[in-house]
This record gives sequence, structure tokens and C-alpha cells, in this order.
Amino acid sequence: MSSNPAHSFNRKVIDEFRANGGRVGGPFEGGDLLLLTTTGARSGRPHTVPLGYVRAEGLLLVVASAAGAPEHPRWYRNLLAHPVSRVELGSETFDAIAVPAEGAHRERLFAEIVRQAPGYGDYQAHTERELPVVVLERPEPPAGAPREVHSLADKLLEAHTWLRAQLHHVRAEARVHSPGRPAGLGLQLRQHCLAFCQGLTHHHTGEDAAIFPALARSHPELVAVLERLGEQHRAIGRIKEELVALLAGSAVSEPELLRTELDRMSAELEAHLDYEEAELLPALAGIPFPPVRPALPNA
Repeated sequence: MSSNPAHSFNRKVIDEFRANGGRVGGPFEGGDLLLLTTTGARSGRPHTVPLGYVRAEGLLLVVASAAGAPEHPRWYRNLLAHPVSRVELGSETFDAIAVPAEGAHRERLFAEIVRQAPGYGDYQAHTERELPVVVLERPEPPAGAPREVHSLADKLLEAHTWLRAQLHHVRAEARVHSPGRPAGLGLQLRQHCLAFCQGLTHHHTGEDAAIFPALARSHPELVAVLERLGEQHRAIGRIKEELVALLAGSAVSEPELLRTELDRMSAELEAHLDYEEAELLPALAGIPFPPVRPALPNA
């Protein structure tokens, strides 16, 4: 058992939340509560915390208040490194991209939060840091994605459609970004770029580690194609790392360089996705997804 009282309290709330479809007692009874799971900025391990939330302007919001402590809470530092977070709301679970609001947008949202939950105003009054207001964006299924996934081909198209949509979204943000804009697009652009890059890494890692080796065994005629795709993964990975290096700060200070890198990456990624679909979809169409478990022998 943990010797940290705060950790033990959170663990109890998390367990109660999950056991009762989002309903809890104690100090949170009747309140608007969600569970947020972030990925550790250094450890890479998942961390789950219960947080109060507010809805305003059609957005799902959480505040990195830490009860007015002088430093940001760990979950906020985690999401700056890994923007894609898991949200549990009632009995529903979904992934979201965490984007801190900036400038006038943040001020407007925080004023509405304080109107609905005045305690956040008290927290702000007790600390010199500006309490971050985080928008938990739930991405809509992109146009063109398969409505239902029945095969590994459908799953590949679903992943590719998401990647194309995210890259299009990031490039659109980059076109209007310039340093020092009053409303600031630095964090918004950075978070979406990181989410795209991390999604791309996850997709390619899964292909290299599992899908490609299995295809090479079942379809030896595709070995040369799979080797070429692996080389493309490594080339795109190098571009992605250069892009991530541009996002090392909390704002993007070189928009022209960023746009150039995004254009270069977009051209290579689109060519790669088109080639992969043309070569692999026929073979993947015959593989069910989720995988069908073999029947157990009769006892």
C-alpha cells in the first residue's frame, strides 16, 4: 500500500469511479468529475488522476490548479510532453488531445469557469502562476474513415485516415501561425504537432514490430515491398524528429521553417501511405480484425 496519503486518496476515488459508472461519494459527491490518464513525461508510464471539469463554449475543460500550489501539477507537465490523454467520463472512455488555452481565449474560459465553480478563483488568488485551462479535444472520426472495422485492411485505412486528417489540421494551423499573435497559437500548434508525431510513431512501431513480420511469413511475395516500407518508415522518422526538435519550446518561433518541414513531411508521408495501401490492402483484406481466437479443444 502507498505511504503517500494523496496517492491513496486518489486511488480510492479512481476505484470508486470505475466501479460505479463515474459516481463517487465523499468530497466529490454530486460534482462533475472525470479521470484523466496521462503518459509520464520522463517515465513513459500511465498516470491517472481524478479531476473536476467544467463545460463552457461547447468545450470540455480542466484546470491545472493543484489547489493553488506554486507549481503546475504533474499531470499538466505530462500532457505538455504527451498531448494524447485518456478520458473517463461517466461510463464512457475516449482519447483526447489536451490543448492549453492561451491569451484572450484562456481569459474568457477561465472567467466562465470561475462563474460556475468559484473555488478556482480562490486557487488563482493564492498563487502567482497563471492557472492553465486545458481543453480536452475529442477528435471527430475523420471523413473517409471506415464506418466499421472488420479486417486488418479496414484498420490500416482507419489509421491512415486519422494521420492524414491530423497532418492536414496541423498544416492549416501552421499557415496562420506567426509568433507574438495576441491570441497566440503556440501551444495549440505545438500540441497538435506532437499528437500527430506520436500517433505516427505508434502506427509505424506497430507495423514494424507485428504486422510486417507476420505478413512476410504469410505472404513471402511481399518481402521486398515490406523492406521498402521499413526504409520509408525510417526516413519519415528522421523528418519527424527534426519536426519535434522545432517544437521543443512552448511556442513555435520559426513558422517558415516549420511550414517547410511540414510540407516536406506531408509529401513523403502521402507518397508512403499511397504506396502502402496499393501494395498491402489486398493481402490485409482477408485478415479479420479484431483477430479471431482459435476455438478451444473440447475437454
